[in-house]
Parts: sequence; C-alpha cells; structure tokens
Amino acid sequence: MKKSLKIMGLLLVLMVMLFPSCTNDLNQSPIDGSDDIDAEELFKDPASYKQFLAKLYAGLATTGQSGPTGNGDIAGIDEGASQYIRGFWLMQELTTDEAIMAWNDGTIKDFHAQTWSSLDTFIAATFSRFSFQIVNCNEFLRQTTDAKLASRGIDAATIAEIKTYRAEARYLRALTYWHLLDTFGGGSIVTEESPTSFYLPEYSSRAEIYKFVDDELTALTADLKDARTNEKFRVDKAAAWMLQAKLYMNAKVYIGTEKYTDALPLINKVITSGYTIHNNYKDLFLADNDKNGAQNEFIFAVAYDGLNTKTFGGTTFLAHASVGGKMKPGEYGINGGWAGIRTTSAFVDKFNGSTGDQRGNFFTDGQNKEIKDVGAFTDGYAVQKFSNLTKAGVQGSDKSGDFVDTDFPIFRLADAYLMYAECNLRGAGGSNTTALGYVNALRTRANAPVVSLGELDLNFILDERAKELHWECHRRTDLIRFGKFSGGSYLWPWKGGIATGTATPSIRNLFPIPAGSLAANPKLQQNPGY
Repeated sequence: MKKSLKIMGLLLVLMVMLFPSCTNDLNQSPIDGSDDIDAEELFKDPASYKQFLAKLYAGLATTGQSGPTGNGDIAGIDEGASQYIRGFWLMQELTTDEAIMAWNDGTIKDFHAQTWSSLDTFIAATFSRFSFQIVNCNEFLRQTTDAKLASRGIDAATIAEIKTYRAEARYLRALTYWHLLDTFGGGSIVTEESPTSFYLPEYSSRAEIYKFVDDELTALTADLKDARTNEKFRVDKAAAWMLQAKLYMNAKVYIGTEKYTDALPLINKVITSGYTIHNNYKDLFLADNDKNGAQNEFIFAVAYDGLNTKTFGGTTFLAHASVGGKMKPGEYGINGGWAGIRTTSAFVDKFNGSTGDQRGNFFTDGQNKEIKDVGAFTDGYAVQKFSNLTKAGVQGSDKSGDFVDTDFPIFRLADAYLMYAECNLRGAGGSNTTALGYVNALRTRANAPVVSLGELDLNFILDERAKELHWECHRRTDLIRFGKFSGGSYLWPWKGGIATGTATPSIRNLFPIPAGSLAANPKLQQNPGY
C-alpha cells in the first residue's frame, strides 16, 4: 500500500477533474453534470476504486498533484505548509510546552505565544486541508453506491471489497471531522448526501459534529476488516475503536459530559486486538518503521516515502526542521537542517531523575536549555526523534536527502496503554494493577525506572504522555483535557509571549474559524473571543 500511494496517472486525471484546486471552506462542489460521462468511463475500471481509496489515504500525506510543489490543493500559502500533518502538528504541538519555532515565517510565532487571530494563514490552510479531505471522502462515497456500481456492471467480488473501501473512506472522514471538532469546535457537516451544486451548508455545533463522528464510527466499524488483517497503512476495526475511545476520552471538553466509562471497553478491545509494543522506542521513528518491528505497534500510521510521496510537510518537515546548530544532518539521513523547532525547559525537566530514558533524546551540544531568544535555534534543546536513517543506519530511499521515508503514527498501542491508565485513575473501572503494568511496560521499554502504584496519579499520567507521545500531535488535546493548556495553572517558557510564561485566556482552547471561510459562508459561526 505504501508504494501504491504514488498517485497514478489515471487517478491524477480523475482528481483534477472532480475536485477544485483551492478550498476555503466546507462548501465544495466536486462534480458538475458535464463531468459525469468522463467519470463514468473511469469508474468502469474496477481498479479505479482502490486507486481512489489510495488518494484518500494520500490526502493525509501529500499536498497536491505534482509532488512537493507546483500544483497544490490549497492556494494562498507555501505548499509544504498546507500539508495535513504539518498543519495539524503546528496546532497540536507548537502551541504547547513541547515545541517552539525559531522561524519568522508570517505568524508562525503566534502559535507558541497563543496570540493567533482569525486572519492567520496557517490556521486557514489547515481548515482548508480538513475541508478538502472531507470533500474527497464524500466524492468516493458518492461514486460507490450500490446503484452506481450496478449501473457500471461491477462484479460481485469487487462490490464486496468496495464495501470495505467505503467503511475506510467513512473512517478517514470521521478522523478529519474529529480533528475539526477538536481544534475548531463547530463548522459544517457535509456528506455524500449533500448537494453537489453550489449551496451554503448550515453551521453545525461542536456537539452536533461530535454526535456525527460517534454515530459514524458506530455504524462503520462492522464493515472494516478485523484487527491486523488489512493491508499495511489501511485502517481496521482497532483503528475505529481507538478513534471512538479518543472521542469519549475528550467528551467532557467537547460536550460537557464525561464518557471515560465508555472509552475503557474500547481501549480494552484495542489492547487485546493483536498489536504489540515494539521492544525499542527509537525504532518507532526511523526510516524503516514500516518493517523494523515498529509497524506491529502502529494501529494507524500515515505512510511517507522519499520517492513516491514527496512533500515538505509531514516527517520531512519534522526531520529537517528539528536539525540545526552543531547537529550534523547526515546523522539523521537528510541533506541539511532547517534550524526551526526545538523544545522548552519545561518539557526537558520532565525527565529529571530519569537518567537513561530513551524518550528524552535531546541534542545539547551548543544548545542552551533556557530560551532567551525565540528566534535563535540554539536557544532550547533540540529533539532527536524523527530520523531518515534505518535501524541499520542506512539513509532512506531518497538519496538526495530531501524527502523522508519515516511514517507518522496517528495511533499506536502505547497510547492505548496510557489511555487505560488514565481512565482507571478517573474512576472508569479496570484494574489499577493492570494500569500500573501498562505504564511500567512503556517505562521499561524506554529504559526508565519502574514506578509504584503510589506514584501513579493523573499528573504523572499527563507527564508520562508527554514523554511517550511528544511531537505526535497529542499534546494540546491532552493539556486541554487536564485543564492546563490555557490559563495560569501550568506555565512554560514563552507561553503567552512572555519568557517565563504567563496565563492565556480560555478562548485559546479553540482556534478561530478563519475569516475567509466566514466571509465565504456567513452561516458559519465564529468561536467566542475572536
């Protein structure tokens, strides 16, 4: 599947025909009547359906139709910065204690300072990327109805396989809607049943989007393949259980109702589904993490390939932008560092007393732990997490060193272990002995000292999640769930734009609906405070 994510010529023609090259909101009109005949011809080929599905997965990795630059899906921003994971990463990590940026690109420093506005180009690009992904998923579902397939003479075996494809497309759409409700709150729900001619979709509240995602996951899971029986990089039932558990874990934030007791049974299903904890933490973030054993821990990962999915976002961004100063790019399998992202002393200090913990893999030579100048890469320890070298020390497939092979984990089993422990501590049931065992399994894997039951509390779990899952797009959501993202209960360097950190208003728990999207669709509603 990884190699198939290279978009084939037939599919390129199809996607250019069906979708607009620039999106500003969830109002999309992918097909008009003049294109139906061409689409029908293309979809008579049974192979086109899997190619289209591959494009949906590739929507999490690529930025356009021509590789890294030249024909991007999202206009008005550098193409690399419009990439799904890169944009989501800025929102989830750069706004927290785990990452800070040296660059002066536009409003990029506003993320860590938590001073962004509705005019922010990066926020608008990510909102548009979410929209584009949803529109593509909707069109796949429109093109794979029973009636459409019957009219094209598709054989029964292919129709049965397409049923699974449809569940996967619905899952990918639900994933993006979850990202939307987590970051922006409300928006619009647009589905395959929505009009294909121009219209302004109604505003949907956060609670309504929550219900949509919950209902979708409940309905689609049965049609997904059993855990660990699907092709690599395609989702299965365990991925659906994990996403729904995430929804429930954060339900108090989303809809004001705790649902930890609903999350725990799903987490148990994930843990017992056949995925296993890999024995080496560092292997999880190497160029061969699709085959070095790490893949057995990945419940769902975004595939990157230095030759076939060229992008300046994703793990190419994470590998290059985290290298600078005295760091030698060749030691990370790349041709140069972009000297951008590093971490704060608040995150580094979480490893105090844990000498040898492999998860605290910092480059310190020539780096100052404290950040006096946000614009100086050498202020702040560098994070050596994502590398374009294999376990054997061999550079990834792109020997120029530009683009990275390292896959990005969306969900992995270690996260489920920590989710179990958190639910247990929040009174949702389960066994505290089992919870402790899961935590210590991860600490032992990382060469960190085991802890006792008396040391296990919610603050410990929050810190342990930072150590285990840093830079994997979880931190902002976690801090909000624990009440420590905005406000003054937890400060870190340069929070609020102050060197020592300062309290920020609670409106920062949500990003603003981009001003351009509001102008395009007046039915949308801006989040309070913006």
